[in-house]
Amino acid sequence: MSISAIGSFIVLVADIYAIVQILHSSAKGTEKLIWTLAVFFLPLLGLIVWYFAGPGKKPF
Repeated sequence: MSISAIGSFIVLVADIYAIVQILHSSAKGTEKLIWTLAVFFLPLLGLIVWYFAGPGKKPF
């Protein structure tokens, strides 16, 4: 396996985790949809933005 394949797999797993967390958050339906689409269509960038500004509990 190449480094890029491993990195892609890690991003995929992190995106799935983020989408599950978004769907379980207390955000409104529209906010959930927007965050889910952002993470889905912009996998790495959407994940980073969700981590720092997304709905729900903040990790810091």
